[in-house]
Amino acid sequence: MYDFIIVGGGIVGLSVGMALYERFEHAKVLLIEKEPQVALHQTGHNSGVIHSGIYYKPGSFKAQFAREGSQSMTAFCKKHNIEHDICGKVIVATKKEELNLLNNLYERSTENQLKTRLIDQDELMEIEPHVNGLAAIHVPVAGIVNYKQVSEKFAEIIQNHGGTIQLGTKVEKVTEAKDEVMVETDKGTFRARLMINCAGLHSDRVAMASGYKTDMKIVPFRGEYYKLKPEKRHLVKNLIYPVPNPDFPFLGVHFTRMIGGEVEAGPNAVLSFKREGYRKTDFSVKDFAEVMGYSGFWKLASRYMKEGMNEMARSFSKARFVESLQTLIPEIQESDLVPAPAGVRAQALTSDGKLVDDFHIIAGKQTIHVCNAPSPAATASIEIGKEVVSRIPVPSHLSKVII
Repeated sequence: MYDFIIVGGGIVGLSVGMALYERFEHAKVLLIEKEPQVALHQTGHNSGVIHSGIYYKPGSFKAQFAREGSQSMTAFCKKHNIEHDICGKVIVATKKEELNLLNNLYERSTENQLKTRLIDQDELMEIEPHVNGLAAIHVPVAGIVNYKQVSEKFAEIIQNHGGTIQLGTKVEKVTEAKDEVMVETDKGTFRARLMINCAGLHSDRVAMASGYKTDMKIVPFRGEYYKLKPEKRHLVKNLIYPVPNPDFPFLGVHFTRMIGGEVEAGPNAVLSFKREGYRKTDFSVKDFAEVMGYSGFWKLASRYMKEGMNEMARSFSKARFVESLQTLIPEIQESDLVPAPAGVRAQALTSDGKLVDDFHIIAGKQTIHVCNAPSPAATASIEIGKEVVSRIPVPSHLSKVII
């Protein structure tokens, strides 16, 4: 009998495990992950940005947890000697009609308690000499890190406290009783006082397997990237983003310097035909049928038809992808880019066709479900873990609380 079972070994599930031991020193914790290693999916395909929280609605979990998470993530990396770089980023207006949007975003950064600066073209050129821009916001607290390395350290901390990480184990059914929860897997049944669902791309399915209908479904969006050839990396010093399109719920293609020196360009955002579909040819009948049969998807698709078609065009045409990149850096040519690994974003979508805009956590009888944790969840992971654990009543046998 465990005190806590965590389902999902991505960065959020591992952070929850670490937070459990910070609060309950003597807890018995089991983390179940269906893959042969932790952090294999969203975390392992992450671009590695430590986000500031500038984009998100003031007062939202995303805004709060990204702001606080950028600090706690940086402190964690310093403490454990994980390579990272608080290099800063620029958000660039490339045409006059974007200047008002840039000013609005700057005002939001102030509301979100961030120290940012509006900079003119001359200052922008000093920071990113190859960028085409009229003005920009400089965000000095943004940075880069390898989140797989962070996750592996989280896992090590859990195991050092006596926690068990069981890999290659898939959850099939969850049954809540009065004082316990039974988690049936393909490797046997496990019992605990509480289960925490951090299954990412499959979080809605684990919630359903627990008996909860959430009026939201995970719809996978694949983000496809290119990377600059080594001889062209000098074109990007750090992080370069466009002003977000207010008519589309994603950030647009941008440039990201990675830990290790590579520079990624992207992503676009296209529907994936498989929840873990990192290639255009990946296909799951079950996953595809679920999306196609979901009314919320068709309502979303009708709302963003034009933007969605542009994203698809970029997916199948390198020339179209390069045109988008040239808006920020005109010197970029097709020959400068080679394909890079894609990622898949687990985005919750409600039946009325709205993207769930914030992190979403619900409580069952003996379960807690993290139902929506897309970007900036990696940046915010330590704070999400703390938030989840703060919602757990103190079991009597673990009443010695570690503050």
